[in-house]
Amino acid sequence: MNYVLDHVGIAVRSIDDALPFYLNVLNGSLEDRYTSDTPGVEVHVAVVRTADKVIELLEPINKESPIARFIKQRGKGVHHIAYRVDNLDTAILEASKNGIRFLEDTRRTNLHGRRLIYINPVSTDGTLIELCDYLKS
Repeated sequence: MNYVLDHVGIAVRSIDDALPFYLNVLNGSLEDRYTSDTPGVEVHVAVVRTADKVIELLEPINKESPIARFIKQRGKGVHHIAYRVDNLDTAILEASKNGIRFLEDTRRTNLHGRRLIYINPVSTDGTLIELCDYLKS
């Protein structure tokens, strides 16, 4: 299984306040901006592409959203690292055979056809890692 860095998710209080740094200092370009109001997600997202990487800025929709809880507990900053895999189902099966635990309630397909699931940070020494693949168009 190939694991390729797909993006880094960064928790922010305000996308509008954070965006100028990524656009003006890192010379990024805003590729997309959308809202996911799915229960258990509840986040505004800005997708910024820099020369060689993608960054997702994650702003909570409400005070009960997972990103709001993250910011309250740990502060703003890196929320997760996402790795693109060839096939999400196969990656989950292979990792599970190696004792990796997943946060099953996070498994979903987002608005842009990205299938994803988060690995339980217990299995990664504390880092929240997303595995994802993309549905074929």
